[in-house]
Amino acid sequence: MKIEILWFSDCPNYQRAADLLREVLRAETIAAAVEMVQVVDDADARAQKFLGSPTIRLNGVDPFALPAQTQYALQCRVYRTPDGLRGMPTREMLKDAVRRANDAKNRRGAEGAEKNLPC
Repeated sequence: MKIEILWFSDCPNYQRAADLLREVLRAETIAAAVEMVQVVDDADARAQKFLGSPTIRLNGVDPFALPAQTQYALQCRVYRTPDGLRGMPTREMLKDAVRRANDAKNRRGAEGAEKNLPC
């Protein structure tokens, strides 16, 4: 699984989000590296489709993005959690997102293997 955390240097939450994500990966026994991608300015934010720091992408998808979110800029990100607005997703939100992304990756892999079976 490809995992990225996009962040900028003044963000107070990106390191805690990275640590929590790594804890979730260990608990789910998913061996995957977390690539830290620094976003340096607004032009880079637009190019990366960066909704704010921290942005987490699993297999190239931001599982927490809302369809109406299109303001890409060097900014802090706010997540809607069961406990209200927070600067990062909860452990449960991350666990659910990681499981969905891992399941989707495994399904794609199984479908590809089925296509290569001998007749």
